[in-house]
Amino acid sequence: MSIETTLVPEPYVWTEPPLGDAKSAPTRFYTDPAVFKAEVEHIHLKKWFFAGRLEEVPNPGDYKALDSVGGPVLLVRGEDEVLRAFANVCRHRASILLEGCGHAKNIICPYHAWNYRLDGTLAGAPGMREVPKFEKPPHGLIPIRMEVWEGSIFLNYDDDAPSLMTHLGNMPELIGSHRLGDMVKTWHIEIETRCNWKLLLENAMETYHTGIVHAATVGAQRSVSFPTQGEWHVIQVQANRSIAVLGQEPPFPVIEGLSEQSRKGTYFTVIEPTVQFACAQDCMWWLAVRPIAVDRSVLSVGGCFPKAYTELPDFEERAAPYYKRWEAVALEDVGILEKQQIGLSSCLARPGPLSWRDDMVLAMNRWIMAQLPAHIVDGMAG
Repeated sequence: MSIETTLVPEPYVWTEPPLGDAKSAPTRFYTDPAVFKAEVEHIHLKKWFFAGRLEEVPNPGDYKALDSVGGPVLLVRGEDEVLRAFANVCRHRASILLEGCGHAKNIICPYHAWNYRLDGTLAGAPGMREVPKFEKPPHGLIPIRMEVWEGSIFLNYDDDAPSLMTHLGNMPELIGSHRLGDMVKTWHIEIETRCNWKLLLENAMETYHTGIVHAATVGAQRSVSFPTQGEWHVIQVQANRSIAVLGQEPPFPVIEGLSEQSRKGTYFTVIEPTVQFACAQDCMWWLAVRPIAVDRSVLSVGGCFPKAYTELPDFEERAAPYYKRWEAVALEDVGILEKQQIGLSSCLARPGPLSWRDDMVLAMNRWIMAQLPAHIVDGMAG
């Protein structure tokens, strides 16, 4: 079947309860440490999360260290050119091994100098020859499940979880013509936020606020929604040109071969539970959220362009307006969400009626609640 017959945009996609009866989630959904703990156990340690792009670790010996809800992670490309993911902790006494991004011939623990090959096997452990029964093979780095889709790296702490492609469902159908695998990451920032992780993603999936919060930047927007299959959601902000820059003609042309529907605007997706890919007519940018505590999160914002664009002699000059827009809008959102988090802590705050433009907020809330134990969900309303 074609994209047009399987993914048809609608004014909004609404699920029970019906429009008019639906309300925002209970305040404890965003403020209760017990809810946050249950989300870590039943969602973040069991679902796929975005860890970066292949072009960040292109050559043997290249590595990238990152933090996750499950602890520190190390992506490293071996001498065999295979990319692997490991827990970034020494098998001796759990020191962090590497930080940031870089290149290494082997991995040496900075605490007691245990050292590992790039494939994670233990190469040396000073002083351990005197330890009875000690053998190297069982003490290599602990692998983390990894799958790659269109150049994007996803990790999962649950070896029994469905595959990444099952998780994505029919998402590749809708955004396939963007050819994300041919893109290159060129920019990235991280923003520490004082709000619940879900607020960042809810905000990213509704245009109700844009004419107010972003009055000085992107302004008012209108969107359509798409019903989906899999663990993801999507709206499309309608515009006949890229909205990835502010108040000017986009410096880059439309991606070659873009589908008719994709030319009509920018897709804002959420791949549950923690990442948005925003696909415009000329680029892609992401918002990835790392939960820290019930009221603290880290927001990662990064941008990608088709490789051919990055090879233009004036690429950096052309790309600058995109970076300015992505950072400015993200900071505006963080500012209002930190205020919302404070409001949610009020003993008088109550769930309010949802607008039809909150359809994806409701859909995401219902998805999350469906992953949690019944006693946690029931307790939120208590």
